[in-house]
Amino acid sequence: MNAAKTLFDKVWDSHVVRSIDNGPDVLFIDRHLVHEVTSPVAFLGLRNRGIKVLYPERTFATADHNTPTLNQHLPVKDPLSANQLKALEQNAREHGIPYWGLGHEKNGIVHVIGPENGITLPGATIVCGDSHTSTHGAFGAIAFGIGTSEVEMVLATQCIMQPKPKSMKITIDGELNKAVTPKDVALYIISQLTTSGATGYFVEYSGEVFRNMSMEGRMTVCNLSIEMGARGGMVAPDEKTFAYIKDREFTPKGEAWNKAMAYWKTLKTDNGAVFDREVSFEGSAIEPMITYGTNPGMGVGISNGIPKAEAIEGGVATYKKSLEYMDFNEGEAMLGKKIDFVFLGSCTNGRIEDFRAFAGLVKGRQKAAHVTAWLVPGSHKVEEAIKAEGLLEILEEAGFQLREPGCSACLAMNDDKIPAGKYAVSTSNRNFEGRQGPGARTLLASPLVAAAAAITGRVTDPRELMEPEMA
Repeated sequence: MNAAKTLFDKVWDSHVVRSIDNGPDVLFIDRHLVHEVTSPVAFLGLRNRGIKVLYPERTFATADHNTPTLNQHLPVKDPLSANQLKALEQNAREHGIPYWGLGHEKNGIVHVIGPENGITLPGATIVCGDSHTSTHGAFGAIAFGIGTSEVEMVLATQCIMQPKPKSMKITIDGELNKAVTPKDVALYIISQLTTSGATGYFVEYSGEVFRNMSMEGRMTVCNLSIEMGARGGMVAPDEKTFAYIKDREFTPKGEAWNKAMAYWKTLKTDNGAVFDREVSFEGSAIEPMITYGTNPGMGVGISNGIPKAEAIEGGVATYKKSLEYMDFNEGEAMLGKKIDFVFLGSCTNGRIEDFRAFAGLVKGRQKAAHVTAWLVPGSHKVEEAIKAEGLLEILEEAGFQLREPGCSACLAMNDDKIPAGKYAVSTSNRNFEGRQGPGARTLLASPLVAAAAAITGRVTDPRELMEPEMA
C-alpha cells in the first residue's frame, strides 16, 4: 500500500521523468507560458543551437509586461519594448506557438489569460519566466517561475531540472470580517511569516477560508505565495474549480473531460499525509491590510500603527532604512496618510471580481481631485466584462478612466510609472524600492482599500464607506 501523500507530492511525483541521486528531479512540464521580457534570449539560444521548440502546442505566448495601456492600436514608442514585442511575435510564428499580441481578443497578463482560456488545469505542471506563475496553483496545479536559461530548457525539452521543495500547509478557519478580501488574507499571512518564512517550501492552502473563496480569490492568494519566499502555492481542486474551467477553450471536452475529472477528483491530500511544516491562523483575526514599508511583509491591519523598531525581530537597520525611504515614522497611524496615485490591476488583482469590488465602493461617489487613478484590466476578456456588466459607467460617473490590458504600474517596465516621492495605493504584489518607478512609494492593498483611498485621497478604512448590505 502506498504511503499517504500530500496534494503537492501527488502532482510532483506524477511528473518526474527521472530522479538524479543527490540532485534535482527532471520534471515534465505540461504548460509553458512565455512573454516578451524573459523569452528573447531563450529563443536566441535555440536558434544558435539549431533546434526547435519540442512541443509548441504546450507553449502559449502573450504580450503583457512592456505594453502600453493607452492607444495600443498605435506603434509602441519605446524602442526596447517595441523590439521585445516584435521578437516575441517573430519567435512564436517561427516555432508555431499560439501568440496573443496587442489587440488580440485573448491578449492580457499571462497569469490572467491562462486560467480564463482553460490553459491552466488541475494536476498540471506550469512554468513561466515570471515569479508570479504561482497564481495558477489555485487550480491544484504545480506552478512556479523560472529564469531565462530554464525557459530555453523547457522550450527545447519540455522538461526542467528542479530540486523537490519541502511541503508546508497553511490552514485558516473561521469567518472573515467585513471588507476582508483574499488580498488581505495573503498580506496577513506574509506579515506573520515574513518574506522569507516559507523559503524552500511549496505551500498548500487549507481550511474553511480558502474553501469559501472564489477561484479568483484563490488566484490572488496563490499569486502572493512567492512573496513569503515559497516556491509556489496551491489549493486542492473542488467543485468550484471544475465549474470554473468547464467549457473553456483549452479544457478537455466530451469523454476526455470525464476521464480528466476522474483523475482531478483524486487530487487532494490524503488523510495522514505529513507536511514538513504546518501553520494555522484564525480568519477572524484578519482586518483590511495595508503595507507601510518596502517589502510585502511590512504590512499591518489598516486600523493599526506602524510598528516600533524594537518590535521587529532582526534587521532593525534595514527596517529604519525602509521607513526613511517611505518618509514614515515608527508608531504613526496609517489611517489618514495622504496618497497621490491608485493602481487597480496586475496579475494579483486585475480580474473582474476586483473591478466589481472597486466599482461597488466608488458607486455614487467621486474620485478625489488630486488622485491619479490607473484602472487596468488584466485582459481583454476582463475589459469586455467590465463593459458588459455596466461597471464602466459606474467608474466613469465617479471620475475614473479605464485603461487597456497589461502589467501596467506593477513593475514600471512601461509608461505607467509612479513619480519619485509620490504615494501609490496599489493592488499589485510588490512594494520594493523603485518597483513602480524610481523613488515611488508603494502601499500594497486590496481593491476595496484602493477604492476608499481613491475617493478620499488618503488611506481610509473601506468599512467606513460601506453600506450594511456590502458586509
